[in-house]
Amino acid sequence: MQHILEAIQAEASSDEIAALEIPESYRAAFVRRDEQEMFEGRESTEKDPRESIHIGEVPTPELAPDEVYLAVMASSINFNTVWTSIFEPLPTFGFLDRLGRESSWGARHALDHHVIGSDASGVVLKAGSAVRNWKPGDRVAVHCNYVDDQDPAAHEDSMLASNQRIWGFESNFGGLADLSIVKANQLMPKPDHLTWEESAVNALCASTSYRMLVGDNAARMKQGDNVLVWGASGGLGGYACQLVLNGGGTPVGIVSSSDKVDLLHQLGVEHVIDRREERYEFWADEHTQDEREWRRLGKQVRNFIGDDPDIVFEHPGRSTMGASVFITKRGGKIVTCAATTGYMIEYDNRHLWMRLKQIVSSHFANYAEAWQMNQLISKGRIQPILSKTFDLAGTGEAAFQVHHNQHEGKLGVLCLAPESGLGITNPEKREAIGESKITLFQRHAASLENTPGG
Repeated sequence: MQHILEAIQAEASSDEIAALEIPESYRAAFVRRDEQEMFEGRESTEKDPRESIHIGEVPTPELAPDEVYLAVMASSINFNTVWTSIFEPLPTFGFLDRLGRESSWGARHALDHHVIGSDASGVVLKAGSAVRNWKPGDRVAVHCNYVDDQDPAAHEDSMLASNQRIWGFESNFGGLADLSIVKANQLMPKPDHLTWEESAVNALCASTSYRMLVGDNAARMKQGDNVLVWGASGGLGGYACQLVLNGGGTPVGIVSSSDKVDLLHQLGVEHVIDRREERYEFWADEHTQDEREWRRLGKQVRNFIGDDPDIVFEHPGRSTMGASVFITKRGGKIVTCAATTGYMIEYDNRHLWMRLKQIVSSHFANYAEAWQMNQLISKGRIQPILSKTFDLAGTGEAAFQVHHNQHEGKLGVLCLAPESGLGITNPEKREAIGESKITLFQRHAASLENTPGG
């Protein structure tokens, strides 16, 4: 891949990029089919991505007509990276095998290795014969909605398509690699004021937050709405808080440490709850929730904003759903996209039906929603929440840190890019937006590392 990197760094023309030879193999982070039972008998917290994620050469797949070869400059870690690496809740090779039965092109994915990663920024190297809007040399960001247009439901909302998948999780050839194959309808223009790694961390989490809050398919936030955001300094919550502020609403963030309170204040979030300091325990025991804790949280939120939240941005699942349903305003919405603490949730249905509340499900985003969020980032309205960057060899360590919640925001991974800070083509825009705003999460993470005991 060195000749490809040199051409990109030399800002080669589209024709020159198109003439580059695609290598027969490339470096990637992957898990192996023959190791999918390696953690049998261990608790989830004892399963270590550093043991299962391999870095090595894998064969380059053939290019389908609606795909491009992408030189991946940077990628990022998501929770699905962790799930794949610890083979929970089930090994992802089952996803690849189902895709393999769909078509001859799908059969490429059913391999004994799974290249992981559901985010990327990079440069188009070669476009398939059916690709219309992209050409070699284009600098792009990649969203992870992997879908075609053959399902009628996809023409209303591609997230409803029966064959909708998440690229790099339910498909092979993901973004944690020097090379990838990506469908043309996954591509978006790279924000020209951001580095490769800053551009690579946004698409999955930012687009998910956009659909949950702003798009027509979930909460449909209005100006003035009060929004409670769980995990407000994390990969989803960091974008959610910015969207609420950008849309004229009032966020109330919930975090788990005082340093995260400080970070959100710097982000512009006035009202923040340190769940650990307040000692919130919503479950009295494994089988019983404590309604007194729900009421205590509701009172604290009302003391902040004078009302109950119109929207609760919910993704922890089992640990918080009972509280979320309880504290939401009469007629309000709980919008949920995940269940990181458990998917078998419980809540008091009386507080839902008698107060006319709604639980709204949401899952990633369609192309239009991902594109609209990318435009907000490109305009500098929403900032990347990159906190730390690893090299590709450190993918296992980065996934380990996400698995154990040892991070804030998003963790980036350099792939073909040789160092951090590259890829900016519009420094004037970056200066106008403000370096301190763009790098807030990075600077905060660095300050913690430099603090004794941090």
